[in-house]
Amino acid sequence: MKFGDVPDPVPTKQPFWDRPGVLDDKARVEASITSAHHRASLLAATSQHSGDWLFALPIASCGLRLDDEAVRFAVRLRLGLDLYIPHHCHCGSEVDARGLHSFVCRRAPGRSARHHALNDLVARSFASAGFPFTKEPMELFRTDRKRPDGVTLVP
Repeated sequence: MKFGDVPDPVPTKQPFWDRPGVLDDKARVEASITSAHHRASLLAATSQHSGDWLFALPIASCGLRLDDEAVRFAVRLRLGLDLYIPHHCHCGSEVDARGLHSFVCRRAPGRSARHHALNDLVARSFASAGFPFTKEPMELFRTDRKRPDGVTLVP
């Protein structure tokens, strides 16, 4: 079928008629992108399940309820907008306006809090399902980088 040909029988669903225009607009947007960051943002935003987080039920006991600031941050991050004023991190690295360094920095303030909150959520899930579990001990590493349980023998 060529562009402009009307199929038989004629589809009655609006997405069928919108598709050629949407694909044309998408191709124009993709052609206008110059930076790798913007291309990655577009590919992430147009992936199949990219918006599924919007369908999560806001259950506070499971940690699924986002406050207004978290939603604002998530939307700005999703759209590739600036999040921060450029500054120097605690680790000495330069943080740009997009703030992507905070996702990889080992000294980011919320990193361990998020880790422990996720561990608690998984532990509660196992407990409610009746599976035995053991959480990792707090303060796993000492100053000499050896584990207190004796598993790591070489720092």
